[in-house]
Amino acid sequence: MNQGACTYDVVILTDDRYVNPAELNAYTNNVLKEDMLVQQALEAKGLKVSRKSWSDPNFNWNSAGKCLFRSTWDYFERFDEFSTWLKKVNGQTELCNPEHIIRWNLDKHYLRDLEGKGIRIAPTLFLERGRKEGIKDLMLAAGWEKCVLKPCISGAGRHTYLITEETASNYDTLLHSLLKNESMMLQEFQHQVVRQGEISIIIIDGKVTHAVLKKARPGEFRVQDDFGGTVTLYEPTKQEIDFALKVMEAVDQPLLYARVDIFRDNTGEPALAELELIEPELWFRLHPGAAETLAMGIDKF
Repeated sequence: MNQGACTYDVVILTDDRYVNPAELNAYTNNVLKEDMLVQQALEAKGLKVSRKSWSDPNFNWNSAGKCLFRSTWDYFERFDEFSTWLKKVNGQTELCNPEHIIRWNLDKHYLRDLEGKGIRIAPTLFLERGRKEGIKDLMLAAGWEKCVLKPCISGAGRHTYLITEETASNYDTLLHSLLKNESMMLQEFQHQVVRQGEISIIIIDGKVTHAVLKKARPGEFRVQDDFGGTVTLYEPTKQEIDFALKVMEAVDQPLLYARVDIFRDNTGEPALAELELIEPELWFRLHPGAAETLAMGIDKF
């Protein structure tokens, strides 16, 4: 780590909502605990650490040796502002993970890139700005009875909808409105996500540290805890670990941290739901030792 004359060795990045929040609830407490575990692990290494909102207008980013993305969970709602800040701060400090990886991972077109490298994903149609077809026609052409509509740049389930042949036409106006400003994607509905859940395998400093199983609440298809989903520690199979490592090999760059979200597709094969390289929740609260692994590896990146 190039410490130089920096005031802080590491600045942990969050967003405005999680800097001295006025109201505490279970969700906010989890965010604060996760960041605290990382900060304590870094400080135990003798590093000078602070925690700042990425959009703090008064902070001098030249004073940070490294910036570690943790809970910057409003970036997709402030995308233009975040993109401008990212370019600027990249010239002032080191970013974990690096800027070009963040920009690639911001847009779910990265799934198409990984598919081209042999990584199995859900059958997906990428709908670029201005596209005019109706959803039902797209589904019929693809042979899908159900699909999920979501933005290519998003998070926390924003504009994510489960659509059937019967309801497809109800979403056309919304889709075409969204396509005026952003790209969207349609994915064939994956039944095993609801039945079995989604596995998140966490890789830190090149090593699988732990995994969790995310399951949707009854009647819901989204597994995020924002929508009532549950998360429990999970022991991944060798096949699942091998698949996660294959995904990381396809990225072809060592990274400080990654979260590989895996599901069983409609044929029963492991497939990639998301590859989270920007600010993934890593569930340190369920496996605190992973925060120590991150702290020990941060000098390499």
